[in-house]
Amino acid sequence: MRNGLSPKTKRNLSRIIPFGVIWLLVGWFDLLTDAAATGNKNINPAVEITLTPTVFIFASLAVTVVGLSIGALEVYALKDLFSKHSFTRKLFYKFGFYTFFLFLVIVLTYPLAASLELNRSPVDPAVWQKFYSFLLSGSFLSTMISLAFSTFLSLFYAGISDNLGHNVLLNFFTGKYHKPVEENRIFMFLDMKSSTAIAERLGHIRYFEFLREYYNDLSDAIVEHLGQVYQYVGDEIVISWEIEEGLSDFNCIRCFFKMKDALSAKEAHYLKIYGVAPTFKAGIHLGLVTTGEIGALKKEIFFTGDVLNVTARIQGLCATYGEELLVSHLLLSQLDMSRDYRLTSHGELKLKGRVKPIEIFSIRDAQLQRV
Repeated sequence: MRNGLSPKTKRNLSRIIPFGVIWLLVGWFDLLTDAAATGNKNINPAVEITLTPTVFIFASLAVTVVGLSIGALEVYALKDLFSKHSFTRKLFYKFGFYTFFLFLVIVLTYPLAASLELNRSPVDPAVWQKFYSFLLSGSFLSTMISLAFSTFLSLFYAGISDNLGHNVLLNFFTGKYHKPVEENRIFMFLDMKSSTAIAERLGHIRYFEFLREYYNDLSDAIVEHLGQVYQYVGDEIVISWEIEEGLSDFNCIRCFFKMKDALSAKEAHYLKIYGVAPTFKAGIHLGLVTTGEIGALKKEIFFTGDVLNVTARIQGLCATYGEELLVSHLLLSQLDMSRDYRLTSHGELKLKGRVKPIEIFSIRDAQLQRV
């Protein structure tokens, strides 16, 4: 049994926290540069708020909370609202929404900051008189521009993160794979069945919509079981795990059946909208890979090693044996599969391009076998 936060919640938090960090850093930059430019003297006390230690702490907390709030809105509320629009148009629409949102933030936070500076109640007439003066001043426009910049920067981060993948972006920032490293990883090659026939039946545009929905429906299972999408190749997904995370709690195996359950739950929807429901087959293997950044015109995190070729060959044998999931003996030797799954050995096979044979097993959910 897992304790603490779920993998999905942890992933969402890891995507939200950078929003707070971005807003805090930009807020500090604005506060400190203004203080340095004026010698920390309030040259317009009728509308400006003097930067006292108390005000600085309040402002730091306020901008961090605003940043985290925007991050939460992005992750939980707005992530699919503009999903069919281009990156530029998505930024434009969100920017308009957040402009209104930030005006409300100013309405709430400025009177509180003014009350701290004046040492008066937030409802005191002097506080609100200062607020009204602020709204009619150039300082209000300057503040809105600063907040707009923070919003743009955080939305730009969100867009890049969504396109590259959060883990890939994090690895680029940390330089984890700036120099090639060797590591043991688990790979799953997952391929849609009858994809050519489905594409011919639906046509290019409808098939693309079908494929996008198919990928979306698989994503929660991948996140829940700590997988990382390495590549989308047509109708095939390559999923990878660090060795400890993939073996822990049977994540690499349970992910397959969780994805299968997700599509089963949406079968009626697919049949109604597209006239066909997707199914898939997969192969899983583990081994040593070299990982690093590669590319001159476009950089990405790249894996290379025999394990990738072997996993692809294993997945290709699913049709030969009429199985949905095939795995290598090397992977199974790291797991105790006796309780929850039924295993069938297909013997030691010599795969194309590989001299040493490898034993292949099919896996079926034992609980399903008893139904």
